[in-house]
Amino acid sequence: MRSFFTILAALFCLPAAVFARGRGEDIADGAFLRQLQERDSVLIADQLKYGVRLNSVEEGTRLMLPDWKDTVVTGVDLVRSWTLDTVRVRKASKDRPAGYDIEAYVVLTSFEEGLHDLPGISVGRWFPDGVTDTLSFEATQLVVKTLPVDTATFVVNDLKGQVRYPVTFREVLPYLLGCLAFAGLVALLVWMIVRMRRRRAEKEAASREPAHITALRKLDRWRGEKFWEPAQQKAFYSGVTDVLREYIYARYGVSAMEMTTRELFAALADRQIPEELSGELRELFERADFVKFAKHAAEREENAAVVPFAVRFVTSTYQSDIEDEAAAAQNDKPTETGEEK
Repeated sequence: MRSFFTILAALFCLPAAVFARGRGEDIADGAFLRQLQERDSVLIADQLKYGVRLNSVEEGTRLMLPDWKDTVVTGVDLVRSWTLDTVRVRKASKDRPAGYDIEAYVVLTSFEEGLHDLPGISVGRWFPDGVTDTLSFEATQLVVKTLPVDTATFVVNDLKGQVRYPVTFREVLPYLLGCLAFAGLVALLVWMIVRMRRRRAEKEAASREPAHITALRKLDRWRGEKFWEPAQQKAFYSGVTDVLREYIYARYGVSAMEMTTRELFAALADRQIPEELSGELRELFERADFVKFAKHAAEREENAAVVPFAVRFVTSTYQSDIEDEAAAAQNDKPTETGEEK
């Protein structure tokens, strides 16, 4: 024990050993040796606490403990260095300052059978008023034993394999539920992908087909008396007029979806729509405005005429396009002399 290391022990002070009867030349009792796992004997590789206890350590006292390395003595190894444990706190009174009961110990082990002489423990103390002293704790012996082996009946056996228990349904259930959840997510993902592709295909097909075909196909969805109920009329008139607005935009290039009824017919004034069709179309849009915004309930006869008129408007305007294209083609046809009209 060539050197010592210093540990400050103010409020949470340091090691302690036995009760010290005074400040001067008190010699404490022996150090304690205590197993971490209590047994009736110490076996190879058991771990033990080896240390001292100091009672009534005055607050502010400095202590100095032995500086042991990995091996305390031959055959005894140091597992853990000094540990300080405050066992009791004593409050200050009129005739004495606050103090602490402290245990300081190291953890030892041994892998060699036999009797081992442990070294004694010396604790140096520096009191707050500058007084110093040293406490010496008597050494003790460590007896390490091994399990006795009956050489007459002892037989070396091979290592036993792990005990295998049958797998229960309760153990497999979480994996089954996980697989089902994963399969459900995959199925949902596939369904969403198929649905998105189908909608994309429908939109592409709708964008390639003529405007009148798209309008007639959408108008066909609004056939039937189930849409004529007062509670359904707002959706019915909105759906039919929206189809017509989309057709007017595709047919005449008028931004019908963003216009009011008055603005729409002002824009259609120069589009050469037959007067009869234009009048009926205006009447339909005005009635739809009353149904949507004024809670008007249309008559059954009026509802029954909505889809047929919308279909007639689409087919009539589309037919006029065909006739105009045919007339234009006839005008561009070469004459007998090879000249164009």
